[in-house]
Amino acid sequence: MRKRLIGYILAGMFGGLAACSQSTGNLHPEHEALAKAMAAGDIHAIRAAVEITQQKMGSAAGVPEVPDTFKVVPAEAKRMSSEEARRGFSRHFEKLERRRWWRIGADPAEMRHPLREVASVVVGNVAAIRANLEGAEQSLVLATESAEFLIWAQAQAGAGCYPFPAARSASPGRAMSAAARFLERAEKNGNRGSVVRNGWVYEDLGDGGLQFDNGECGVAMFELYDLTGEKRYLDSGCRAADWASTRPLCANWNYNSFSVRLLARAHRNTGRLEYLDAAIDKARKGVLPGQITKGTYAGRWFDPHNARPAYHYIMMCALAELAAVLPPTHAHRPEIMRALLLGLKARNSEIVDRGVMNQESALEALLIVQQSFAGDAGFLTSTKTWEALRAITLLVCSEARSEKPALSPGVWGRLLEHLSQSGD
Repeated sequence: MRKRLIGYILAGMFGGLAACSQSTGNLHPEHEALAKAMAAGDIHAIRAAVEITQQKMGSAAGVPEVPDTFKVVPAEAKRMSSEEARRGFSRHFEKLERRRWWRIGADPAEMRHPLREVASVVVGNVAAIRANLEGAEQSLVLATESAEFLIWAQAQAGAGCYPFPAARSASPGRAMSAAARFLERAEKNGNRGSVVRNGWVYEDLGDGGLQFDNGECGVAMFELYDLTGEKRYLDSGCRAADWASTRPLCANWNYNSFSVRLLARAHRNTGRLEYLDAAIDKARKGVLPGQITKGTYAGRWFDPHNARPAYHYIMMCALAELAAVLPPTHAHRPEIMRALLLGLKARNSEIVDRGVMNQESALEALLIVQQSFAGDAGFLTSTKTWEALRAITLLVCSEARSEKPALSPGVWGRLLEHLSQSGD
């Protein structure tokens, strides 16, 4: 019974919850209750539905759908020197140019990659410029040209969000495969005309998947605006945040967290309280209720998908960005901080004690936490952020010296910035 229940949850939560805003008649009763509560934005009903589901899952709550695997940090691993870090991004320029598929005017139906990859290029190059890494001038060209492509795609979709290519060509990537399945369902239901414009998917019918790329690209725009002061990047990021603020909640907690992070950044750059209010509301209703608060897996999210380390740290990243902009006396800050504290302790302890189970999202989240709470040594110590960050850094540096594939441009740039500025 328990395995069957988990199967129902996975099929409903992560097979495209367009059903959230449409018919929920084919869902398992517990998940139907959560879907309806999400669609209504009723926090009490959301919490009640989660509690019932957790009780039915029993000891399976918090167990990832794919078992964790741990990479042990080599005993001889050493972090890069500041000089190594300063040179570390320049060798990737040629690689990025070879892989560069993003061109203004390109046919989205032929694309094999999501826009989040372009956002990562912007973020990584912005970090390289901030830290004055070798090749900073070339980084500025790459960052601005990539951002112009994102603005073009946003305008082509015409909805405010950064869209997803409605690609015809097959792609092995998980994101593109998920989009293909969504388009198949839309076509089967006669909805393609209402979700695709100019070859771009601009509406996800409550599935929530568009929040991923929209959030990543919007944050990238704010990063570039912080660097250049160019208003077009601010305006583009704000259009994405405006779109995010109106999206219905979905039962995939990490999807909602991308909008939480984007809205927190929008507030940070504009001071507009409506962005902060929207970020808090989405966090309280669309992220926090899924977190287990007691027992063996306290700090994790209860469902098998979001219990995975990659998605766990995506949500840590969003909560850290939100906590960083919340005034100390804000009524909801203690609630956000409790969730962040619990989540960091849960997975950071495993990294320190057992090894690294995720490099990409964990490293990004911990770099943001370390920066956001730089003045709070007690928080960084109690959450084992420093220890976990050190472990991942040593592992990544060791792999980078062996020329092994490591990180996305965005996280690699952030790490090199950190290493170049934190001393040898």
